[in-house]
Amino acid sequence: MPRWESFNFFLQEAMQTPDPVARQQLVNELLNERHTWPWIEGNKVTFVYSGENVNSVALNLDIIERDPPFDSLQRLEDTSLWYVQRTFRRDDLLDYLFAVNDPMTPLREETDFIKRTSYWHPDERNPLRMITAEITVSVLRMPGARPFPDWRNMADVPRGQVYEHTFDSARMGFTGRQIWVYTPPGYDPDEDRDYPLLILLDGQSMVAPLQVPYIADALIKYGRMEPVVIAMEQSGNQSTRISDYVSNDNHYLSIYEELVPLLNDAYNINAQDLGIGGMGVGAIAAAHCALSNPEVFRHLIMLSPPLGRGRAQEKLLQYADRFKNAAVLPRYIFQSVGRYEQFQRAYAPGVALARALQEREHNEGDIDVDHKFVELGSGQSFVAFKSILPEALAHVFPGRIAASV
Repeated sequence: MPRWESFNFFLQEAMQTPDPVARQQLVNELLNERHTWPWIEGNKVTFVYSGENVNSVALNLDIIERDPPFDSLQRLEDTSLWYVQRTFRRDDLLDYLFAVNDPMTPLREETDFIKRTSYWHPDERNPLRMITAEITVSVLRMPGARPFPDWRNMADVPRGQVYEHTFDSARMGFTGRQIWVYTPPGYDPDEDRDYPLLILLDGQSMVAPLQVPYIADALIKYGRMEPVVIAMEQSGNQSTRISDYVSNDNHYLSIYEELVPLLNDAYNINAQDLGIGGMGVGAIAAAHCALSNPEVFRHLIMLSPPLGRGRAQEKLLQYADRFKNAAVLPRYIFQSVGRYEQFQRAYAPGVALARALQEREHNEGDIDVDHKFVELGSGQSFVAFKSILPEALAHVFPGRIAASV
């Protein structure tokens, strides 16, 4: 049975123990007894860090509204233990780091960001992590948040295959961009069967850290998603992301006139039953493709589309009216936004678009659209995207179980 029912009980006992050696022994006992942190008690969460030669520790959490977005940990005197307590909402799912010996200067004034990140570390006592090519972060999952499993570890799930190709686009002026193509379990190139095709932008993230192939395997097995072929297209660099993805007809034509025919030649797909999806600005590119040709791009996923103020806002602000006034919309639309995203850039316009689409969905005599909107207890992050992708995929390509409900 645990010695301490709460962190505050431990803290009370430790502060009533004046001898430094005995106090450190209490810390050691706490850390040996409780292997996994943070300690979640209702809506209160305790983060701890233990280490030598430490002058300061801060919780690096991007929902903290200051610069830098840090909350300083307090040291338990005469011990190696640092701690901070914060309250969260029950469905929050957030990533965080510890800033150890960080200079604590504003990030907006930082001239060497790479050096600055060397002070930031994942929580070694928390096994729940999001790992990308750029950074590894720890994940706080509150009790009511969406599951955040490692989809690779799901047992007894038949696996599809992933093939790599390169793609050249005359429309967009690039060569050698990678495409990862997922074929579902049981896919047979010699079978007389065509599959719907889903194109996901930012494919380098979809195929690896976001685990789309593994998610699809599980959803297909349990009848939540119909078998589909998924093409995950590598994105360009960050400096051209806005111009590549925001209302760019050449990008739409690159997808429809160049990528789809290439995939149609190599795989058994139905080129008249397409889906497209993306995250962030990639969700805007997906929306532009779907709105340009909704009778073919019948399935649309938009994760955290920035629809409001900021870069390219003149074009972005037009999307609400495009959705409201379209004579035809994609048959299935999935949309999500995090409550901690930038309010005027993403959250407020995202909620407004959701209301407009829900109104169109429920108006008798209006177009045939099945729209789902989810507000996440997250910011705009890979953690949020990975947690919501199963619902997004199951909604836009419903399987036999969803169809029977």
